[in-house]
Amino acid sequence: MLGLKLPTDPRWVEIVEENINEILTDHAYCEQKAASYAISLVIKFHHIQEIVEKLTDLAHEELEHFKMVTEKIYERGEQLGQERRDPYVQDLMSQVNRGGNMEQNLCDRLLIAAMIEARSCERFKVLSENIKDPELAEFYNELMASEARHYTMFLKLAKKHAPSIDVDKRWKEVLDIEAKIILNYGKRETIHG
Repeated sequence: MLGLKLPTDPRWVEIVEENINEILTDHAYCEQKAASYAISLVIKFHHIQEIVEKLTDLAHEELEHFKMVTEKIYERGEQLGQERRDPYVQDLMSQVNRGGNMEQNLCDRLLIAAMIEARSCERFKVLSENIKDPELAEFYNELMASEARHYTMFLKLAKKHAPSIDVDKRWKEVLDIEAKIILNYGKRETIHG
């Protein structure tokens, strides 16, 4: 369904299990950044009612996920760690077509968001199937469905609001770009790292 060209090596979970609080902290900030990104799209594309409505709802949901993850951290007797950069997302964002028209820019921003959600969904699936902690396995299984829903929402929005662009063709290009980028990741206890 996701169309990712390069699956995550399940051995990534072994790295994650060495420091669960690091993955939970990184995950919390991924949710916060997803909410912030949704709001930034609302601000940039305020003239498109559907973008405003759907992405405002998405921002709210992402903040709820942030709260859920931080609660997991506190339940485990840990503290939310320091926020850090997400080089994977930065690498993907560098591929946004900034020189084109507004429609091209919107399309690329929506497709990059779809890609991030797709990779997160895939990582949550890997965690849910391979992590030894049954509570976290269930937690990530539940969140996986949300990420899949977000992924499909972004693709649908791109197809609807970028009618002059061959969105399927551009999506295949983004998949190819991501396959090259993800080769550098999967070696750290972070959601995308």
